Amino acid sequence: MTQTNSTGGPLAGLKVIDFTTLLPGPYATHLLADMGAEVIRVESISRPDLLKMVQPLVDGQSAAHLSINRNKQSVALDLKHEVGQRIAQALIATADIVIEGFRPGVMARLNLDYGALSSSQPELIYCSITGYGQTGGLAQRAGHDINYLARSGLASYSGKAEHGPSLSGFQIADIAGGSQQAVMAVCAAVIERFRTGQGQYLDISMLDAALALNTMTGASYLAGGACPQLGSELLAGGSLYDYYQTADERYLSIGSLEPQFLAQLLTALGLSSYLANPTELGKKLVELKADITRVIRSESLTHWSACFAELDCCVEPVMSLEEVMAEDWVAERGMRVEAKLPSGETITQLRSSLPFAVDKYESGSELGAHTEQLLKALGYVPSEVEKLRELGVIA
Repeated sequence: MTQTNSTGGPLAGLKVIDFTTLLPGPYATHLLADMGAEVIRVESISRPDLLKMVQPLVDGQSAAHLSINRNKQSVALDLKHEVGQRIAQALIATADIVIEGFRPGVMARLNLDYGALSSSQPELIYCSITGYGQTGGLAQRAGHDINYLARSGLASYSGKAEHGPSLSGFQIADIAGGSQQAVMAVCAAVIERFRTGQGQYLDISMLDAALALNTMTGASYLAGGACPQLGSELLAGGSLYDYYQTADERYLSIGSLEPQFLAQLLTALGLSSYLANPTELGKKLVELKADITRVIRSESLTHWSACFAELDCCVEPVMSLEEVMAEDWVAERGMRVEAKLPSGETITQLRSSLPFAVDKYESGSELGAHTEQLLKALGYVPSEVEKLRELGVIA
């Protein structure tokens, strides 16, 4: 397909029509756009994307929206109107990939489902991202990240026994289970299409993916091991791998599992006596964690950060985002970029971390900012565009 909004990158030349809102779908197309795909967002003229309401606002728009929807075009349509559906179909006819995040059946009611489109466009790659998948007894349930983590079993052993399951600072099932799984599936389908000439339908379930993230514990349980519990797993409270509070009520992360790392850790903490009988450490875990907790609690985070800065034993301070952004490595790795706002000013944003050069960053646009431009490309003349606006089909 011909690309009109290239940012360079390995996916340059691919066009994506994006019907998603909030986080899982938009973050997926954010990654595709950062790899050079042309992404056109089809947005509702009456049902706002809640992501756009996340504070703070920059130039009247959500900073989160400006970042997650950068390098994308926006067309605003009433998809319940037959003419709006025809415009969406015409846009899809020019594209390679469709990504949508409605509940199962919604796109069919809008005449925009894979079955309706693929008969005339067999090369189309169509990806649906939903909480519970397109089939099965849960398919029509509403859900959010916390629900998928709960139902997948992940939450049942993520946290402390005395406090219960813990919340993550980011949406694990939404991003690792929805966005990233969708991007991997789409890229694989593109490769297969080069080989066969055929597109395909991709059913991405965030619950399926969250369940699959139980890869180590799931393998153990299915092989006859015990069901994982809060505080029992190696990397979830069942070892010294943990966060420890400092004297100034900050936290230190300790991941010194391997013998060479453990030896450095215990020596630095003045607890090297535990190394006399390393085979007995497992039996003394409760005592060891208590001693580590006591020692770490005796000094500030600044003290411990300086202590472990020269050691190589998997110990790092828990840092605020403000502290992280001031770190040298953020600049060294190019993790901050400047994106152009619609006003012409720029805003600092996070890079997506993908290892591909991007030759421009344009922040997320206002609702329908590219509607006229895209309709013109489809052959609509100004009088027809004005008539569509009067009918409430476009915005």
